[in-house]
Order: sequence, then structure tokens, then C-alpha cells
Amino acid sequence: MDLKNKIREIPDFPREGINYRDVSTLLLDKDAYRRAVQELVIQCKHIKADLIVCPRSRGLVIGAPLAYILGTGLVTLHKPGKLPEDDLIWHYDLEFGEEALGVNQETIKPETKVLVVDELIATGGTAFTAIKLIEGLGGEVVGTVFLIELTGLGGRVKLQNYDTISLVQYNY
Repeated sequence: MDLKNKIREIPDFPREGINYRDVSTLLLDKDAYRRAVQELVIQCKHIKADLIVCPRSRGLVIGAPLAYILGTGLVTLHKPGKLPEDDLIWHYDLEFGEEALGVNQETIKPETKVLVVDELIATGGTAFTAIKLIEGLGGEVVGTVFLIELTGLGGRVKLQNYDTISLVQYNY
């Protein structure tokens, strides 16, 4: 099954010249979604993680089934103010503005082996910020996993010190 055919491309979004890759069309197709998760599980079997951390809600739809199948715990990072205990917050720049991620300091214990999972990597800003949060709490990032990678935008270079897996790549 060619998973690229299951991902919708939206031209000129969020601005002219950018082609947005919409993973929701893959998620709607039960066979494609199952296949994507199964393929990622196969590629992640060698990674010994205690916990999967998803920096955004869309990463959760990939990270939750991986955590279940791989037998790890699961944590989602969130925007500040969404939960009462945003103990650690990091601000970072994205391609189209500024964002911030927060996590309760009790969720990631020192020496916890963590796999960062998101649906897409472009410049790597979100994943890199998640890594800094995790390492700031004493966790050890053992890898990063993405359903989609937009190559040529520097994301993999930013994560060069980490085992990085992506299932579908688009050239940018």
C-alpha cells in the first residue's frame, strides 16, 4: 500500500507556496491507518523506551497506538494554560510563528527512556523543543518517530544526535 496516496495535499496553505500535508485522510482509511501504525511498530521494535511523548495532539493519534503496542507509557505535551500544572514551559519558533509546550515536572522522571512521536517533522522545532523539555527533566531521549517527514527543511539535521524514523517522506 502506498501511504503517500492516502495523504491529502492542500496547495498554498497556510500561505502561498506551501503545500500542507493533511494526515487526516490517512487516518480516515482504516486499512491505511492500521498499516502506518504496523510499519512504525516494526521500525521501532529495536528502540527500548519506557515512555512515548507526543508534543502535539496530532502526534497522539500516532503515539497512542505505538505506546499500546510497544508497552510503554504515554505523555502528551500541551500548550501552557491547558492544564493546572504547567511546571516546565519552553517557547520556540516555528515556520509560521511562535509556540510553547508545557509539561508537569512529575510526568518524566530522571533516566526515563523516552521516544518522541509526532505526525510530521519539517524544521524540527517542535520535536527539538520536546527533547529539551524531556532532557531538562532528566529523561533520556532514545529516538524520534514521525509519520511524515518534509525533507530539505532541516528537521533531521536538527535531530542528528537522535535515532530518527519517518515513514513517508516528501521533498521540499
